[in-house]
Amino acid sequence: MTSVDPARVLAASTEITHAALAGDDPDAVLPLVVRSAVELAGADLGLAMVTADDGTLTVEAASGGSTGDGDPVGVVLSGRSSAARAARTGVPVVADDFTTDPRTAPFVPKVLRAYGPFAVAPFGTKERRIGALAVYRRKGAQPFSPDTVDVLAAFAAQAGLAVVLAEGSTARQRVAVYQERERIARDLHDVIIQRLYATGVQLDLLDRRLKLDGREAKRLADAVDQLDQTMAEVRATVRALRSADPGTPAEADLGRSVRAEARTAGELLGHAPEVRVEGDLTDVPADLADHARAALREALANVVRHSGASRVGITVERTPDRLRLEVADNGCGIPRGVARRGLRHLEERALAAGGGCEVASSPSTGTTITWHVPLRT
Repeated sequence: MTSVDPARVLAASTEITHAALAGDDPDAVLPLVVRSAVELAGADLGLAMVTADDGTLTVEAASGGSTGDGDPVGVVLSGRSSAARAARTGVPVVADDFTTDPRTAPFVPKVLRAYGPFAVAPFGTKERRIGALAVYRRKGAQPFSPDTVDVLAAFAAQAGLAVVLAEGSTARQRVAVYQERERIARDLHDVIIQRLYATGVQLDLLDRRLKLDGREAKRLADAVDQLDQTMAEVRATVRALRSADPGTPAEADLGRSVRAEARTAGELLGHAPEVRVEGDLTDVPADLADHARAALREALANVVRHSGASRVGITVERTPDRLRLEVADNGCGIPRGVARRGLRHLEERALAAGGGCEVASSPSTGTTITWHVPLRT
């Protein structure tokens, strides 16, 4: 087989990078990656596989001819397979016929038995190993040459970097959206609701002073009722805006919101925070849950911006009379001179609900933020 034109590799990598950085969902970029790999390697089939927590690989995208035995997307490969080993070690694996090669034969799924020549390369970066990128040819076809395997490995690394960048871009965009939602919610709560409430009080006082009766009194009472209804609707909007996941209903319990915030922070940090929930959070009053969500978001934003932490822990504890939130990291502490506006917001929220907020921070031990409020009975 002739060598691959470097210009084709560059063009394919550039196309994927543009798609990834254009804001596309990383999952939507994977089919483009696989299709390009098939074209560059002269393969009949290409698969993009993503590593699970237990080391197994799941086929997330495929390109090429039909296998004749079903769709390979969704197939799970053993953590002992060559593809899993390549993803884990960062070393490509190649076989003239992976259905007979003793290294690969025990792990060939039925859906791929019509193929023989096989090559797989790690997909992702050293810091963020996504999985593996594999190519196949039909049984009896020419095996993949060493040059082709080298091209596949280089392309998988470049495409993997683009997908990692897309993941980071998506996470940053999501955080920006959450921050804007929080700003709008705060304005609605602190400005609009207060003004509506003040207007309602004034109308009520006016009614008492004028001692209206008949139709005019009813019109004034209706106006006050409409203000109360409007305030209820605005409060519902505030709860929806402060939901950690835009796809999660506003009435979703606080535990789901905590895990959603942790996932977002994990995408920015490059590692997932440890989450521990103690007690039942499903019936925490809506206004206190709103405060807790916003406090957690502010605390995690502080970790992302300043800490450089390699470990972050989130603890939410609910007792019969108290809700406690703790965010602890092993980072460098809060640098001197850094604006503490966000931390003041945390304290203000806690004080407004009758609670408190303590911050312990040092360069040697990291930062621990403890936020707590009493639960009304």
